[in-house]
Amino acid sequence: MSGRFAFGIEAVDGAARSGRIVTPRGEIHTPAFMPVGTAATVKAMLPESVRATGADILLGNTYHLMLRPTAERIARLGGLHRFMNWDRPILTDSGGFQVMSLAALRKLTEEGVTFASHIDGSKHMLSPERSMEIQRLLGSDIVMCFDECPALPADRDRIADSMRLSMRWAARSKAAFGDRPGHALFGIQQGGLERDLREESAGALREIGFDGYAIGGLAVGEGQAAMFGVLDYAPGMLPEDRPRYLMGVGKPDDIVGAVERGIDMMDCVLPSRSGRTGQAFTRRGVVNIKNARHQDDPRPLDEDCGCPACRGYSRAYLHHVFRSGEIISSMLMTWHNLHYYQELMAGLRAAIAAGGLGDFVARFHALRAEGDIEPL
Repeated sequence: MSGRFAFGIEAVDGAARSGRIVTPRGEIHTPAFMPVGTAATVKAMLPESVRATGADILLGNTYHLMLRPTAERIARLGGLHRFMNWDRPILTDSGGFQVMSLAALRKLTEEGVTFASHIDGSKHMLSPERSMEIQRLLGSDIVMCFDECPALPADRDRIADSMRLSMRWAARSKAAFGDRPGHALFGIQQGGLERDLREESAGALREIGFDGYAIGGLAVGEGQAAMFGVLDYAPGMLPEDRPRYLMGVGKPDDIVGAVERGIDMMDCVLPSRSGRTGQAFTRRGVVNIKNARHQDDPRPLDEDCGCPACRGYSRAYLHHVFRSGEIISSMLMTWHNLHYYQELMAGLRAAIAAGGLGDFVARFHALRAEGDIEPL
């Protein structure tokens, strides 16, 4: 694959930035939301449907793919893009978070993490070098360093030790990644809610040097106020001319607040997972389609939305198919949520470009405060 990875800022409004990431597989307009395709699929969606929502990039999961069907099998079949029929950029996480949260019988050492698969109990070792190898086999366009992410709350010594281990692993990840034109490696800042540890982590990452920088260790139980408190300073610790990625975020108001604070990229399972459980994100907040109030409502989820669910189906129908356990419920609700998220990102980009982010954010919060319209 020829070409290069590059990032350019095109407009600034306060701390918020809009721009473009250029990769050989296509451009990513920032701020960007990445739908999560954990096991080489965004659940209930075809790849072309995900693209139709406006997504420029997907996220794949190293931990799940290394276990099933294995990175080696995917490589033999032509790489992850061909395997899942997605020809645009893919970012893969390092597997570290899933090892810590999902795997059984973990043993953490300086070398890496030994764990038992949550699928069949088989034993595996994940290290910075193995994580880089797996992501190379997958053919990821953006590769994440292998790190450790302790859940919050945690005491300061635990957070400091974990952060310094992650920085040593970041250096090993960079060495193992090597020279791969057209592919990018992102470092991950850690440090919990401790400002000085965040600064130490950022300094270590800047010294190593990466194509982009993620803010990790948030959205792990600390609450929105604490997360925003860190985001008030953490992005400014990272190089201004590189993408800034907030991992695992989040709800629409999390996303808006993160963009206001200088974040360029985000991912979360929430829009697809919520769609499968009957929750729709709209301009006026969350609609729980399972509620009886919707069973006779002929209106769409959101009268201002142009997604297939809102163009062609009523709330009454969506209530019926959800209550009946029909597969089309997951398909339509997920499509709507992903469309809403991408429309939100497009609105944020346009507002930053026009110098009107403050007005956009005020309208966003005002509509949500109004709440969902009452049924007829």
